[in-house]
Amino acid sequence: MGTVLAVLVGLPGTVLGDTPSAGDRASVPVAAQIERLVEDAGSELQAFYALRDHRPAWHDRETVAAFAAALHTLDGDGLRPADYRPDALVAGHRQADASEQPGEQARFDLHATRMLMTALEHLQRGKVDPSGLETHWEVPVEAPALDPAAISRAIDGQRFEQAFAEARPSYAPYERLRTGLARYRNIERLGGWEPFPQEPRVLRPGDVDDAVVLLRSRLAVIGELEVMAANVDAFPEARLETPDLRRYDTTLEAAVKRFQRRHLLEVDGIVGPQTRRALNVPVEARIDQIRVNLERSRWLLHGLPETFVLVDIAGYQLRYFRPNGEVWRSRIVVGRPYRRTPSLRSEITHMTVNPSWTIPPTIRRNDVLPEVRRDLGYLWRERIQVLSPSGQPLDPWEVDWDNPGNVVLRQAPGPHNALGKVAIRFPNDHMVYLHDTPSQGLFSRQQRAFSSGCIRVEGVLEFAQLLFDDTDSGRNIHGLIEAGRTRNVSLGEPVPVILHYWTVNPDEDGELAFRPDIYERDEALLRALDRPLAL
Repeated sequence: MGTVLAVLVGLPGTVLGDTPSAGDRASVPVAAQIERLVEDAGSELQAFYALRDHRPAWHDRETVAAFAAALHTLDGDGLRPADYRPDALVAGHRQADASEQPGEQARFDLHATRMLMTALEHLQRGKVDPSGLETHWEVPVEAPALDPAAISRAIDGQRFEQAFAEARPSYAPYERLRTGLARYRNIERLGGWEPFPQEPRVLRPGDVDDAVVLLRSRLAVIGELEVMAANVDAFPEARLETPDLRRYDTTLEAAVKRFQRRHLLEVDGIVGPQTRRALNVPVEARIDQIRVNLERSRWLLHGLPETFVLVDIAGYQLRYFRPNGEVWRSRIVVGRPYRRTPSLRSEITHMTVNPSWTIPPTIRRNDVLPEVRRDLGYLWRERIQVLSPSGQPLDPWEVDWDNPGNVVLRQAPGPHNALGKVAIRFPNDHMVYLHDTPSQGLFSRQQRAFSSGCIRVEGVLEFAQLLFDDTDSGRNIHGLIEAGRTRNVSLGEPVPVILHYWTVNPDEDGELAFRPDIYERDEALLRALDRPLAL
């Protein structure tokens, strides 16, 4: 994105270093107070006022009014304009101006500048600190890159909305979320949508039912306009034929399937309990869902390289943004709600071909040991070796399985190994990675939270070969597998990887896709986002 507000360098207004005007000379007492007060302020405020020779930035009521008006537009980013006290700013300026006390005017000036910087920081990196919400958060949220000189010119030119536009993430998904938020707020203003009947009736293609009329209306509200018939009375001479709105026809079936696909439901065109529940989520809840995902986007969508791997946990999708501009996509399986795949940012450094699997402590304790205690033959069927902490083989019959201590359980390579034929590695504290799987049938499910935290990737061998090719590694994944031995193979250069969690994201058509909140993170984030700002 570059230095924030850099494009504002050509704005009209005060040129720093010019000879002070008559108005500036009149504000010399205020400048002296600002110089005194700013000593106890943060470094960004100090840099801002040093560039202005401590001259006030907010002495003009039109400038304050323009800033207050711009703050109200932050509603379009899912932020709360009330947090930034736009009305109090106008009243505060009026009070400070009327007092003619340099100290009060200086305090107001610092407060208004701090408020502008706060709004810019929130647009750039988010209002909420994610490390306070999510356990083991590992995605660094970089400090915002505010340019004090550009901010000063933005104030003098009263170009606040342009400054906000430069501070926002510049990536298309963020703008599509903003567009979606405006669209759903408009639906809310028009009255939202009528709840779908709650009785346990299932609608199938071919049915004729009064509820089909409501289904058509519900889908039309979110843009599926073709499901509504033309008004034949408006064109009496055109001899239009209107279909029976009570009949569940093929056009409506196609619209229902699109709705199901965007909500990660079974795409069967049947309006059963799950589809009914998704249809009945109030528009206000969808608005909140978009808002929290705008905040998540502000955490992540900055400083992204051209080439990287993005794992969308709640969307069960991996995307590899290749150096040639192509995007390789795949379905994935992620961690169960009680064994969550973490959010993190790292770099893919190497792969393990024909991997063995050292069973992690949690899976060992909760899954494997109960099976072994019931039937020791489980170890032989699953080709699991029992090792000492130093790696020496142990006789399973001599281990006290009620109190096995620190024995290591390792599954041998082979077709039934939980990691399949390849594991793609990146340093992290959670021992998670991308890998193959013998359980290919799970990829056909719409919701795929079945793993113990690691990410299973459909078509992982193709993905591995692309990583080799794009990093000039000179390796052939199929040849390495056929060689039969377990080995670690480094990439020619690391490839950045990001694991993140979105419950709303634009699909390939730009339409918003709403996903189930499988890890129940939305509510806590919404509460934090709506918590009044402490200033």
